[in-house]
Amino acid sequence: MEISNLKKKQLRTIGHNLNPIITIAEKGVTDTIKKELDRALNDHELIKIKININDPASRKAIASTLCDQHKAILVQSIGKVALILRHAKTPNPKLSNLIRPV
Repeated sequence: MEISNLKKKQLRTIGHNLNPIITIAEKGVTDTIKKELDRALNDHELIKIKININDPASRKAIASTLCDQHKAILVQSIGKVALILRHAKTPNPKLSNLIRPV
């Protein structure tokens, strides 16, 4: 699923004020991280993750793989931080970063 440049800009604006929910380090992507990522995407829809690995190619591969596995969209990736979007089937207005005011 592709999103327009205007929509990406709006999402980046929302994501600017977010803190990373998940940090991926040297151990890589574990089952616990996958479960937490799925929960975070269901609750918040738009999240930041920190991929604390020094190799840029590995960071890009991990972000891409996570998006593919969780049917999410990589909105932006700068340095070690990635902004990921997956619309919830029934968004919670109290938790969703797309609905609640920032």
